[in-house]
Amino acid sequence: MTSRLFALIPCAGTGSRSGSAMPKQYRIVAGRDLLHFTLAAFDACEEFAQTLVVISPDDTYFDDARFDGLRYAARRCGGASRQASVYNGLKALTEFGANDDDWVLVHDAARPGITPGLIRTLVDTLKDDAVGGIMALPVADTLKRVTTEACAAPGARIGRTEARDGLWQAQTPQMFRIGMLRSAIERAQHEGHDLTDEASAIEYVGHTPRLVQGSLRNFKVTYPEDFALAEAILSGPAQ
Repeated sequence: MTSRLFALIPCAGTGSRSGSAMPKQYRIVAGRDLLHFTLAAFDACEEFAQTLVVISPDDTYFDDARFDGLRYAARRCGGASRQASVYNGLKALTEFGANDDDWVLVHDAARPGITPGLIRTLVDTLKDDAVGGIMALPVADTLKRVTTEACAAPGARIGRTEARDGLWQAQTPQMFRIGMLRSAIERAQHEGHDLTDEASAIEYVGHTPRLVQGSLRNFKVTYPEDFALAEAILSGPAQ
């Protein structure tokens, strides 16, 4: 049996660093909710069996009518952390016939610059890989580690410069077999670890995910000034 493709969009965060009065995934950018652009990119990839959006049980902003015409399902099974939301979402995918050998692409709701082309590049690169992998970019900037006694701006000072050789900045989607990812998260949870991305869980159980070069347009909207950049990117032609 050919492995199927599923997309999982954890969408239960509050986006506290964004300065927005609402969760950032619902902020209007280029005439649409930020989340709309993510859903539209996966909707354009007809090879996906299902796209599942994981929202918080007490989310009062999500409205199906705002995403009318897009193929997806939503479940109110979001957890207290990204790891918990992804794990709950993996379990919910069984409702749609997903099995352990199928692939899941986990993508941040707040990376609206993702395109069908980038998604397909990841899938085509990893579909025969034994482990899976992630989109990422080689680090281009010089990296500074701050002193431990002052680790937050504006009082931070440089402790030392870190070599950037061999460093990549993780993006999403992150693509793994459903069963492998679920088992890895279960082990991390059992051993008291709350990991920040799916690759970390796969690494935690001893595997080495592959890196697939992404794009600068696929950045994560995090801070207040990021909305203007997202507006500029999303108002232009997709790549």
